[in-house]
Amino acid sequence: MKDLFDKELKVVNLGLEAFQQALVQSGFQAVQVDWRPPLVVSAKNREILVRNRESIGMANKKAVDIVLNGKPFLVGIEKAVDVLPGMKRDSIFHAGPPVKWENMCGPMKGAIIGALIYETKAKTPEEAERLASSGGISFSPCHEHSAVGPMAGIISPSMPVFVLKNEENGNHAYATMNEGLGSVLRYGAYGPDVIERLEWMAEALYPALKKAVAKLGKVDLKNIIAQALNMGDEVHNRNRAATSLFYRAVAPSIVRTCPQPERAAEVLDFINSNDHFFLNLSMAASKAVLDPASGIKSSSLVTVMARNGTEFGVRLSGTGDAWFTGPAPVPDALFFPGFTKEDANPDIGDSSITETGGLGGFAIAASPAIVQFVGGSAKDALDYTLQMYEISVAENDVYRIPSLDFRGTPTGIDCVKVVEKGILPFIDTGVAHKKPGIGQVGAGVVSAPAQPFEKAAEALSAKLK
Repeated sequence: MKDLFDKELKVVNLGLEAFQQALVQSGFQAVQVDWRPPLVVSAKNREILVRNRESIGMANKKAVDIVLNGKPFLVGIEKAVDVLPGMKRDSIFHAGPPVKWENMCGPMKGAIIGALIYETKAKTPEEAERLASSGGISFSPCHEHSAVGPMAGIISPSMPVFVLKNEENGNHAYATMNEGLGSVLRYGAYGPDVIERLEWMAEALYPALKKAVAKLGKVDLKNIIAQALNMGDEVHNRNRAATSLFYRAVAPSIVRTCPQPERAAEVLDFINSNDHFFLNLSMAASKAVLDPASGIKSSSLVTVMARNGTEFGVRLSGTGDAWFTGPAPVPDALFFPGFTKEDANPDIGDSSITETGGLGGFAIAASPAIVQFVGGSAKDALDYTLQMYEISVAENDVYRIPSLDFRGTPTGIDCVKVVEKGILPFIDTGVAHKKPGIGQVGAGVVSAPAQPFEKAAEALSAKLK
């Protein structure tokens, strides 16, 4: 002990980074250990998870192989009521876990108001709100009907939806067509311009794309996503390359099948001017390959991460259809002029299905420009992805990241690893105003909350011996 105090002090810090930084600034040598305490799970259930580590690992290997071998193709575009399982004329599907009207956040209520006006079930916002709160509309999560929706995630009966088929497993997945950014329905806006755009999409964009896809037969979305990752996208918050590749795939068929040249030009202009057009397709592609991995006994693989603007929910392969929820966090974001974090709604949307499938924030090293939203650097983007490998089951052999020497994206979130390592999934996201009717106010990044993973781990351990 005497010799210890005669030597130069060197510190290994296990706590807050601020402690290490303060020591360095004071002239001491200090090393920061990248360590976090595990999440909160009862000692009994933690012991069960450890005891079953081998069987969990085997189950996760089976589940993630299903995800990696998935082959999502766009095969058609139809009206939601004609193809979505369980969709009826009085149905509205929404993002995230189940939520009642009275507990919905502002942007979700705003999007429902807009959908009811679009469906001609109401003439005014006030009339739409009365109908929504009357019990006359049936609300249900998109995820419970093989569908996904960005932000508020609203799908109403007359809305056109992309129809995807996973050719490896034969299942289908669905998503609406992307409206663009700003004052749009998915961000909770419902003004006349929003309804007019939705009507144009149904009357012009839908039939043109439907005919074009029918002529093509199918569009290979996995191939487009793989190329887009090599071109600077992570296909969640940046879809410029993927949208361009999709445009190239469908443009000739649109021109050949659309009887009106001016209408064809309008449709192509709309897709070309909307860099996020591919987002809904990347979400549905992720949904299509993840759904067949559900229901595998003992698997701790996360098959769903979704937010309804009030709660953040997850589902595990080994616990089937059960939702595990916790309060949705507010993202760190770059806000549009005139808005601040005080205006932001808590995180919302099904778009975190991309992270669940190894894209988005998990592939952000392929798209470092995204972290500039919150003042980050290219190194931060690399670090985020490298950290996600620690909680993932596998690496994707098709989706590769150039800046990591073409290493496959971290794929298949392992809930047990999340709990043991205290590392939470990283998500990039858009930000909606907390009040209905306003729309998008920024974009940024967020980490998933701990509570849903703690609850999911407890539930999985209860199913194990």
